[in-house]
Amino acid sequence: MDFSKQSTAVDDDRDRSLSSDELPLSLPIELIVTDAEVIRAACAHEEGGPRDRFLARALRVGVLALKHAVGEIDADRIRRESTEMLKSLDHRLVEHSRVVNDRVTEVLKRYFDPDGGQFQQRVERLIKRDGELEQLLSRHLGEQDSELCKTLSRHFGEESDLIKWLNPDKSRGLLAEMQRALQEQLREQRENVVKQFSLDNKEGALCRFLDELNERQGTLSKDLRMQIDDVVKQFSLDSEDSALSRLVNNVTKAERRITSEFSLDSEDSALARLRRELLKLHKDQQEASQKFQEEVKVTLKELAARRDEAAAGTRHGLDFEVELARQVEFEAQRTGDIATRTGATTGAIKLCKVGDIVVELGPENLAAGAKVVIEAKQKAGYTLAKAREEIEIGRKNRGAEVGLFVFSARLAPETAEPVVRHGDDVFVVWDPEDPQTDLFLRVGLTLARALCVRRKEQSAAEEADFSAIETAILEIEKQAERLGEIETWTKTIENNCGKIRQRLEASRKSLTRQIGRLNSHIDDLKSLVAE
Repeated sequence: MDFSKQSTAVDDDRDRSLSSDELPLSLPIELIVTDAEVIRAACAHEEGGPRDRFLARALRVGVLALKHAVGEIDADRIRRESTEMLKSLDHRLVEHSRVVNDRVTEVLKRYFDPDGGQFQQRVERLIKRDGELEQLLSRHLGEQDSELCKTLSRHFGEESDLIKWLNPDKSRGLLAEMQRALQEQLREQRENVVKQFSLDNKEGALCRFLDELNERQGTLSKDLRMQIDDVVKQFSLDSEDSALSRLVNNVTKAERRITSEFSLDSEDSALARLRRELLKLHKDQQEASQKFQEEVKVTLKELAARRDEAAAGTRHGLDFEVELARQVEFEAQRTGDIATRTGATTGAIKLCKVGDIVVELGPENLAAGAKVVIEAKQKAGYTLAKAREEIEIGRKNRGAEVGLFVFSARLAPETAEPVVRHGDDVFVVWDPEDPQTDLFLRVGLTLARALCVRRKEQSAAEEADFSAIETAILEIEKQAERLGEIETWTKTIENNCGKIRQRLEASRKSLTRQIGRLNSHIDDLKSLVAE
């Protein structure tokens, strides 16, 4: 039978239904199916009981789907009729709202018109002096003889019925009545509960529960037996299509795959590929490390040779001044100041050229126009005392307020701090070949600018700013002392390069040991699998 040809018959008979008493217990049906999808789904089950159960479930699902479709059609019809009804109702409600609004407006105007409305006239009669409201309130809320006082005394006085009713000593009082009513209700509830849980009462809740439980237990036992049979079949190794058989086959395949991947006997296994990659990585790391060491050695030799050549030449001091001038000009451009090289010209003192660079603070600075003279020395035997004398001459020669003396790091006194201040002079240790010492020079320039501001501003109105500048100068000096520690730590990092190479070699040996342990564990695993 073709199901598509039966849809019309089902639609015609959808209104005909039989009661539960008229239904037969079973209905034998023989069908000839021509639909390809139904035939494919039925052939997926074994012929006999499994296929019959599947077709019975499919037929039930189809019947329920047809019933649901009929319900959807009726719902659409109801939805359309409801929409039309709501539109008509909405139109009538709008019309009625307009009529009601007109009528209410007319009535409200007649009563509440402030010029001559009835409500306004009535309110005036009520609230005017000696009006009706005042007379009514006086009569009802006046002194002892008012209606309110009499009423309260009659209903709530000592002789009133309410006081007598609330008296707990009265046997006919409220408390006694509540107690008797509560006892009566508790007695009725207790009898009702006992009656519902008595087996003698066939209509009681307990008897109905036991009957329904026995009925449900029979149905449940039957369904449970069928489900248990299906589960036992799925966990049987006698059937190749059972879930347990498929699981065992998958586990066996996975075990073989894992064993092959962790075996060094196969060149294509994951472990063999990992071993080749590790060996290649180790070899590349050794070659890169060796190449890096050779490049570092060559670079260090070249740097040492150039440094020795520059130190041995006659112009090493001049080169130091040139590098310092470039760095100072860069910093001055960044801060908006003007840096001028003056080492080749004489100053205010006759035939005196002390003062290599003069920095004039820019217009944006609080001490605009103030000057800082910078003297650079790459010469052995220069002590701090001698440097103070020379920078003082430089300040006078160049007309500067503050002096900055820059020692070469190679020839500076051993006890010299990276940055230190003495009065209006700042002393800095700087190495043009070490970028880390640029920070010392930058701190020295900043400190010199702050000293210029302190000297430039002398009015009492800015004493608070002097205090802040003094605090900043002290903090810069404090941080400058720590720069020496940072330089020491930097040298420590350079010394630790050898330790890093040792750690790399130790890591390589440890990796080799771990590979050996992994091979040993794989052999043990293969032995267990073989057993």
